[in-house]
Amino acid sequence: MAPPSSNKRTGSNKRAQLGLFAGYLAAGLGTVLGLLLLAISLWRPETFQGLRSMANDAAAPVGEVGAAGRVGSRNFFEAIAGYYQAGSKNAELEREVRIARVRLAEARAMEQENARLKALLDLAAGDVEPVATSRLIGSTSSSTRRFAYLSVGSAEGVRPGMPVTSPLGLVGRVLETGRHTSRVLLLTDTDSVVPVRRATDNVVAFAEGRADGSLRIRLINLGINPLEVGDIFVTSGAGGLFHPGTAVAMVSEITDDGAIGQLLSNPAATDVVIVKPIWQGEVLESMDAPVEIEQSDE
Repeated sequence: MAPPSSNKRTGSNKRAQLGLFAGYLAAGLGTVLGLLLLAISLWRPETFQGLRSMANDAAAPVGEVGAAGRVGSRNFFEAIAGYYQAGSKNAELEREVRIARVRLAEARAMEQENARLKALLDLAAGDVEPVATSRLIGSTSSSTRRFAYLSVGSAEGVRPGMPVTSPLGLVGRVLETGRHTSRVLLLTDTDSVVPVRRATDNVVAFAEGRADGSLRIRLINLGINPLEVGDIFVTSGAGGLFHPGTAVAMVSEITDDGAIGQLLSNPAATDVVIVKPIWQGEVLESMDAPVEIEQSDE
């Protein structure tokens, strides 16, 4: 029996060889076709214009979807950025508004301060030459007595009994003096009694302190009470101590014998005051002179 020949090929090997040959053939044909199409496109570019248009038309929906996605994503991120930018802008605007409010409050305070100083200058430049201008450096707040303290005293010419006024009206009178300080008896003290009259006529009364920030206005002529809420009372000049016409109080409540008045010149809201001379100081001194002589003779 003869041995099998080694050069004999099986059927599977033949199929593999045929497949490999077909692959090479297809690759060669594809290469030739590609070169041919390339040469045609270079020689006559308009040949494939229709195919390119068809391809572009086929790919247009996909491109529109992609473009819409890009626009949507950009709008989304722009909206987020705008939101944060709007928040920062709102915070900046709120800060500017707060600063503007502070500046407005400062301007109003400055305007009020200018008006107060102008009134003080008008008060100092009045018919009566002031003895001294001072600041209220202290007051009694926990005691039933109502006193205030000035930063001027006998060295500046201040004497007991001199009226103390502010741009809004009478504050009180000097009670005691030191070298450079003075103690003032405020109108609201229970020992303070000031002769007053209604500003619109000659209805006279006494304004007595109540130690609670208000004054009791007692009419001298009892009978039908002519007072009304809102009436303004000024010093009458009776007694020769206070200059007539200085504002004292405004009626806030009617009583049987007069009214309750609110002090016009609140010491708590007053810092600068004027010390005036006693209105009829010479007359009062002449009235006191005989008494001092009789006491010295004794």
